[in-house]
Amino acid sequence: MSTLPPVHVLYENPAWLPPLLEGLAAEGFTDVRTIALVEGVIDPLQSPAEGIWINRISPSSHTRGHSATIELGREVLYWLEAHGRRVINGLGAFELEVSKLRQDLVLTKWGIDTPRTVLALGKSSILKAARTFDGPFITKHNQGGKGLGIRLFEGVDSLELWLDDPKFDPGPGGKVILQQYIESPQPFITRVEIVGGDFVLAMQSNTADGFELCPSDACQIGDGGGPDVCPAEGPASKFARSPLAADDPLVLKYIQMCKGEGIDLAGIEFIEDEDGRRYTYDINGTTNYSGVFGEQVGVDGMRELAKYLRKEVAVEQSARAVA
Repeated sequence: MSTLPPVHVLYENPAWLPPLLEGLAAEGFTDVRTIALVEGVIDPLQSPAEGIWINRISPSSHTRGHSATIELGREVLYWLEAHGRRVINGLGAFELEVSKLRQDLVLTKWGIDTPRTVLALGKSSILKAARTFDGPFITKHNQGGKGLGIRLFEGVDSLELWLDDPKFDPGPGGKVILQQYIESPQPFITRVEIVGGDFVLAMQSNTADGFELCPSDACQIGDGGGPDVCPAEGPASKFARSPLAADDPLVLKYIQMCKGEGIDLAGIEFIEDEDGRRYTYDINGTTNYSGVFGEQVGVDGMRELAKYLRKEVAVEQSARAVA
């Protein structure tokens, strides 16, 4: 039996590590190394360690005091791929995760409906873009995560007041997304989890209390947790099983997109309007799973990721043996 190679986990939020480490251990990965990307040195002539690399860098890193992590992550991922290392959610997938604009472009490319989306930078440009919307719209950070910057506006006047408010934060780089507001008859969105081109699970996330919907158990601790967590309500009330199945046409499009764009791991979110039309608006590469919900439906998301890694390793080892 072949020995499994080392696994290197790039991360910046340690609270999200335990479920992944447990999943890897359960699948027999005994050499797992965690690397905090909050500072570091890259020597382009130095070869990265052999093994599998997992990108767990979050777009919300800056909210935990790690403002340089995204830029450092870009360079590290490029370095790894330049040296031929296998990276789970490599640079291409990462660039999608940190840009809502690019997500919209890619979703549209694969024939997936999205809300009308515009990126703007600067007050006058934001207001100009807002005037092109008929009806309500929302704003959000282009580099999102945790529902950052999401705010509903009925028109331009209320938006202008908000832009002048000292509390207004345009997000990293000042890039603001304006997006068509989709009114759903039910207070939930649906999140579809894809691992290695396979459907893993789908769940409904309750939006009655807002859009801070990180499913990680580490995030379900309520307000007052400080800047190192993304606040949310208890998992029992927030998440529920979705009737969506693996052969749903939208799920099949998601799988096709992930395979085509090199996305190994994703939690993809959509909302349904009163006519039943489904609009996809978010691709989460640093996806997390609710352990409580996982127990309810009998699926351990991180264990599924570890199983995928075993499958990938077996294929690569067989190919090398033949060569």
